[in-house]
Amino acid sequence: MGVTGPIRVVVAKPGLDGHDRGAKVIARALRDAGMEVIYTGLHQTPEQIVDTAIQE
Repeated sequence: MGVTGPIRVVVAKPGLDGHDRGAKVIARALRDAGMEVIYTGLHQTPEQIVDTAIQE
């Protein structure tokens, strides 16, 4: 099973605080390195993050 296309990465920020700068910096660095980044946004529950990862 070879990898075809760019590596896909899910970046998520669980929790209720709005401190997402680190997640955005990591997402941008991964994107700049040629990876496909799916950023789920703020205020995600662990269950929502898992659902997103399964869908992607």
